[in-house]
Amino acid sequence: MSVRQSLLAILDQGPCYGYQLRHEFDRRTGSTWPLNVGQIYNTLERLVRDGRVERGEPDDQGHVYWQITDAGSAEVAEWLSSPVVRTQATRDELAIKLAVAATLPGVDVAAVIQAQRRASLAHLQSLQQAKYAGGDPEGSAELARSLVVDSMIFTAEAEVRWLDHTEQRLASHPRHAMGLELATERPKRGRPTNQEVATVIA
Repeated sequence: MSVRQSLLAILDQGPCYGYQLRHEFDRRTGSTWPLNVGQIYNTLERLVRDGRVERGEPDDQGHVYWQITDAGSAEVAEWLSSPVVRTQATRDELAIKLAVAATLPGVDVAAVIQAQRRASLAHLQSLQQAKYAGGDPEGSAELARSLVVDSMIFTAEAEVRWLDHTEQRLASHPRHAMGLELATERPKRGRPTNQEVATVIA
């Protein structure tokens, strides 16, 4: 989620002050990812530095309104027209945890998976309950909130399916085939040479 572009997109509708931006962000995301005011002001200062936003003078009530620039509007347009690219470099804590656990001798990986599945199912259930918050189902704010919750539900469902898949795969491997003792060959210090990298790739 890009806080920067989201705040810019809101400012593209008109000038806002800090608390107003937080309120507008919450309205559009169903308060699923609450932002603290400090985070908003830090982002605004960076946007000013980058020439995307201009800071106005305080009004009679002390509200400082922030206004988007032409460069900021262009960034919003580019953000909305570009797909979100999910990089392979993102580390999934759960996937890494199970991969490491599966290679540790003496670890009951099935128990690790079962504990995670219970937590994942409880999380999924809470999301499904949150889907019906009782707001106006025809209202724009409720529609925006439900879209975010739906995304979280699909992600949680996928996690449960992946846990089932992982459990089945590991069950087909004997325990002795999975356990990895510490390697006896000591790795060299520093980065691998091009030759070593080429050997591994080959």
